Amino acid sequence: MTLDLYRHGPLAPSRAWAALPPEERRRRAMAAVASQDTATLLDLLEAHHVHTHGHVSPETLRKYRLGARTWLAYAADQAVKVLHPEGEDTDLWVRSLEAAGKSPASVGVLLAGARALYAALRWAKATKDTPFTDTKPRKDKRRPWDKRQPYPDADVQQLLDAAPIEMRVLLRLGGIAGLRASEITGLTWGAVDLDGGALTVVNGKGGKTRRVLLSASLLEDLRELGVQAPDALVIGRTPEAARARLRTLCKRVGVPYLGLHALRHTAGTRLVRAGFQLQDVAEHLGHSDVQTARTYGKWADDRLKDHMRQH
Repeated sequence: MTLDLYRHGPLAPSRAWAALPPEERRRRAMAAVASQDTATLLDLLEAHHVHTHGHVSPETLRKYRLGARTWLAYAADQAVKVLHPEGEDTDLWVRSLEAAGKSPASVGVLLAGARALYAALRWAKATKDTPFTDTKPRKDKRRPWDKRQPYPDADVQQLLDAAPIEMRVLLRLGGIAGLRASEITGLTWGAVDLDGGALTVVNGKGGKTRRVLLSASLLEDLRELGVQAPDALVIGRTPEAARARLRTLCKRVGVPYLGLHALRHTAGTRLVRAGFQLQDVAEHLGHSDVQTARTYGKWADDRLKDHMRQH
């Protein structure tokens, strides 16, 4: 069985690596490390994730691969022994990410990818090391609600007024339906029920599926965009491309770019402001913990701000 099987279906990488005799799996993993074959190591990471967890989230795999690739590039540049890095190597990597301006959350994402790589290497019995166990990013001093800053309503309206139809759909999928970036770009027409006024998020975060109600404005935009084949993507772009388009639109109309995910925070803030219970907000957004939705209340409650303006 060849490693060409990796490119045929989501389970192919796991089948290819899992079917190998243990010694051959170890040999290939160690050879990839020795030759700095990043592509093969990333395939090993993906194979291990599928083999261990079953469910494949494209966004999770993308983040894991990014973290592992970033670490491997640093290790090659600094002549780090990949199979047996020192504690100071991993700490210096994290400090270099922070010095480059990465936020604690972004560093945490990259760390998760590096840890996933070593879990895969241990699965292949190429190493027994767990080098990132005690490596942590600096504590994020921002308050929880400051990390979930929404777009102001006036800015959202300005973006909508200037956006072509596909971008209006994207803005409302994030800012009203509250979908994550990967959920927006992974949405197919088969998951949209225009007559029922809802869409189904398939394989959302944690592999969960949820039904999301659609607003009248989003329904109107979806109909204008035009229904296509069930397996066609509503927004035919990757999360990265969608972010780039939103950034370009923000720059064109003079609205500060807060990120694509900030549209989801806009949706949560609007629901809290409208008086919905936190449980309803959490269900709409697909939060596993209702406490996550509580942070939107800080942005929705303008009473203190209004009081200070009047005195």
